[in-house]
Amino acid sequence: MLPRFWRKIKYRYRLVGSYCENCGEYYHPPRNLCPKCRRKGSIKEVPLGSEGTILSYTVVHDAPDDFKLQKPYVVGLVKLDCGAVVTAQICCKPEEVEIGRRVRAVFRKYSEEGEDGIIYYGTKFELI
Repeated sequence: MLPRFWRKIKYRYRLVGSYCENCGEYYHPPRNLCPKCRRKGSIKEVPLGSEGTILSYTVVHDAPDDFKLQKPYVVGLVKLDCGAVVTAQICCKPEEVEIGRRVRAVFRKYSEEGEDGIIYYGTKFELI
């Protein structure tokens, strides 16, 4: 688990995705092949920006052990201004969230492995 964590670290601490130079589409998570253009596509890794709009969401009331202290919490689909869609936690009270609200990416704690273990951080979203 730990080696994979370090290999993917640049994707955890900023919003990085793929851009197809052939069709102009952005994707998250990063891809090696454009789903539209297939082999004709020319994919490059790009930063995705930090603001977007909530497309859909759900409120999680029964959470895994790592997230029990956060419940209930909101997980949503966010369409970034570049067009890529990201699934992430939205930091707000469940009654504050609504489809169409603007959000921005923020750097927050995800979880930790015990009292003396690794603390995992990553991207969540907050209402603007």
